[in-house]
Amino acid sequence: MAVGKKHKEAKAKVDRSRLYQLDEALQLLKETAHANFDETVDLAVRLGVDPRKADQMVRGAVVLPNGLGKSVRVVVFAKGEKAQEATAAGADFVGAEDLVEKIKGGWFDFDTAIATPDMMGTVGKIGKLLGPRGLMPNPKVGTVTFDVGRAVQEAKSGKIEYRVEKAGIVHAPVGKVSFDADKLQGNILALMDALIKAKPSAAKGTYLKKVSISSTMGPGINLDIPALQALVK
Repeated sequence: MAVGKKHKEAKAKVDRSRLYQLDEALQLLKETAHANFDETVDLAVRLGVDPRKADQMVRGAVVLPNGLGKSVRVVVFAKGEKAQEATAAGADFVGAEDLVEKIKGGWFDFDTAIATPDMMGTVGKIGKLLGPRGLMPNPKVGTVTFDVGRAVQEAKSGKIEYRVEKAGIVHAPVGKVSFDADKLQGNILALMDALIKAKPSAAKGTYLKKVSISSTMGPGINLDIPALQALVK
């Protein structure tokens, strides 16, 4: 019941009818985080797009300047020199057919998968296992590439993928509650910049409809969109 009481107290601090400036929202976010662990900070953006239409799909990747505050486990499907390059860059697991067999056996102890283009025929055999978990390498987000060293370093330093859901919302982590407010702001603005640049030409009307931040267990805090856009610029 204590958690319920804390959550009610946290919700009471947030004015749901108000749109907050980003600095105010981040201060409030820290005040309303009440879990006994370092909560993840999430950004939710409702976009004026219809994701069912191919020309209105919004997806991509962005490197958060201040990382995510957690270690990212990276696997790389590569052979020969590219496998050595991946290992040198800090990949946690590197392999080819052996790695595919391991995953077929039910092993998913990783957060990001990268593959060289020549390995995609092999990786495709486990597409039905990787796809639903959001782990399938994809050239659109830079995880199918011959530049595996760079891809590994970006993944390790806080590269995140974003994709609009059926309801037209993008959810993405932007750090931890323990981060300094300026670091969280830097990550939020980097993601917002990427989303604005990813606006499909087919999207009509208002593109950014609602933006909110929340911690894992905390209430959502709605942001003032024009003020946020001014910071991005």
